[in-house]
Amino acid sequence: MTEQRAERADAVRNRRAVLRATEQLLNEGGRDHVSLDRVAALAGVGKGTVFRRFGNRAGLLQALLEERSRELRDAVGNGPPPLGPGAPAPERLLAFLDGLGAIAEGNATLLSAHGQACAEDKYRDPSYQLWHRHLSTLFADERPDLDADFLAHAILAVFDGDLIRHMTPPDDPRRFTRSIQQMAMALLRRD
Repeated sequence: MTEQRAERADAVRNRRAVLRATEQLLNEGGRDHVSLDRVAALAGVGKGTVFRRFGNRAGLLQALLEERSRELRDAVGNGPPPLGPGAPAPERLLAFLDGLGAIAEGNATLLSAHGQACAEDKYRDPSYQLWHRHLSTLFADERPDLDADFLAHAILAVFDGDLIRHMTPPDDPRRFTRSIQQMAMALLRRD
């Protein structure tokens, strides 16, 4: 049995600084503004530190997205219903899409940058895999007659940063989430 070592305090500090710097650069100039050099300089660490920890820009963006979705991930696995186990599939689906929609609406620039940087490995991204697995399970539970794997991919395809920004006007900040929930419920209906 191997014990998982606790992360050193300086490594935790550096990780947080790098992720904050990545987010700041995204907010200031969008996806093209984020580079390992800029992130390292803003975070006050060496480029080698960023490279060793995250590998490349895609790794940075994956880590930031995982950080933004940690609460949702924990709630899906261990939280109370309807987001956590124990609620009927349609209720869990609505709750999950509410949480994922909130993340998307608050992080549209990150999703755009992540989508571009991770385009070749999109389906191997840890956040994407978790979301897909959860959605496909919920669809399969409620509609075993449909291709749950495809439906999960189709729902996640709509989580495009540019579309989210377009569908999230200031006077209706939850429009995107409501729309994706309506689409999912339509897929569950039996006519």
